[in-house]
Amino acid sequence: MIVNTLFEERVDQLFVSMKRLHQALDHASVPYEIIGGLAVFVHVERVDPALSRLTRDIDAMVRRVDLPKIQEAVQPYGLVYRHVAGLDMLVEAANPKAKTAIHLVMAGERVRPDSVEPTPDLGTGEIIMGARITSIDHLLRMKLTSFRLKDQVHIQDLDGAGLITRSMEDALSPILQQRLAQVRASE
Repeated sequence: MIVNTLFEERVDQLFVSMKRLHQALDHASVPYEIIGGLAVFVHVERVDPALSRLTRDIDAMVRRVDLPKIQEAVQPYGLVYRHVAGLDMLVEAANPKAKTAIHLVMAGERVRPDSVEPTPDLGTGEIIMGARITSIDHLLRMKLTSFRLKDQVHIQDLDGAGLITRSMEDALSPILQQRLAQVRASE
């Protein structure tokens, strides 16, 4: 019973933060999309809640040119912008912790210098559960590009829920198709 309560509290905290980000950026007309593990959670939860996994943080894709606007937009919502150790993030003004920050990923840029592809551009997200969630095909590309163990698990979750379509696969670059095959072979 206690575990369920703690889980539900953590889910609630993530969704409150996600919705607060949406309100701030939507009010300022700043485009963004929720990406990462939370986007996987939302997409999988809609199809098969038994397959969804909770994530610890929130990742949002934004445009670098919008950073000044974002900094201004989030302040009334209790968030402040920080650039720490090469990472852009929004932290609680009252209790700034990187662990609970909203991590900002730049649209159309390589996340790391060794990333095989840049992140997609914004524009495919839809409002789900109170925030703009990136499309599954963009999410798949980002997960295959990052390709850390947790990204591979997220790909398995999307695939297990039947969310990866043949047309998505066909649109991938050869290296990303190879990585998808590798994930599937490890299941």
